[in-house]
Amino acid sequence: MSTEPTEPPAPPTATLAAEPSPDAASTAPAAADDPVHVTIVLPCYNEQDHVIDEVERICKAMDNSGKSYELLAVDDRSTDDTLARLREAAPRFPNMRIMAFQHNSGSGTVRRIGSQQARGEIVVWTDADMSYPNERIPDLVEMLDTDPSIDQVVGARTSEEGSHKAMRVPAKWFIRKIAERLTNSKIPDLNSGLRAFRREVSLPYLRLLPPGFSCVTTITIAFLSNQHPVKYVPIDYAKRAGKSKFKFFKDAYRYILQVLRMVMYFNPLKVLMPLALWLLAIGIGKGVFDMVVHFGYFANNTVMIFISGLLIASLALLADLIVRSRGDT
Repeated sequence: MSTEPTEPPAPPTATLAAEPSPDAASTAPAAADDPVHVTIVLPCYNEQDHVIDEVERICKAMDNSGKSYELLAVDDRSTDDTLARLREAAPRFPNMRIMAFQHNSGSGTVRRIGSQQARGEIVVWTDADMSYPNERIPDLVEMLDTDPSIDQVVGARTSEEGSHKAMRVPAKWFIRKIAERLTNSKIPDLNSGLRAFRREVSLPYLRLLPPGFSCVTTITIAFLSNQHPVKYVPIDYAKRAGKSKFKFFKDAYRYILQVLRMVMYFNPLKVLMPLALWLLAIGIGKGVFDMVVHFGYFANNTVMIFISGLLIASLALLADLIVRSRGDT
């Protein structure tokens, strides 16, 4: 199935060195055209003190697994020496391909472009901040290899070690419950940054990814809303190295907005119809009350509530008709 998103155009995409672009440059090993089974997309932004340790950990785990792979390290216009250290270490890691953005575009853009340009059948997303157990990447890939019925495996964190912990835990719980309600699915971790999925299945949804952190939420909801099985695997989560780029109020607002946007895109009745039915029920109940207390008279607020319910219900049905007419759900 395929989708045609309605959100504003995404930032300019990056291309490989074979097709030069002002937005990105790529450094690839000599055998860049050889097929690989796994592509690991690693966004890198101001991670100079630990990015090589993370690259070494990932490559060691994949080398030991015996699976063919490429590590696509994407520098998102770092202001420190992240890119220089990646290039300096490149000869040590023949399976690493480096892509350098010419302006900062956000982790969502990095993951979208990395997934679009991936050569592997399976794409893995993770972070370069030492917080995720990247030595377990081969385990996630193996689950997809051994069970064709699964389209995505997500590392579900068993603890919260991020910044603003006191505010993040209840906020993430609330957003996750909204997503569970709207997708009719149990979601242990909505925005985990460690996941593996089938590239072919993801392609219709990549253009829906926003540029920021909520891209991981988007890909989860896109799969669940279209009945692509998602498996969750408990993982440990360490305190990140370096400084967090997460802004609580700004990013929490984006998370909620993106959950509603994605469900509206695939199933608008889930969002709009409950509100419409509640307003209609309140309007009818208030109308009965008005008739009993003031026979033959309906208060203005009664009429407004009832008409609002009708308008929202009509909008919900129209939105659902548009979704179904796309032929991709």
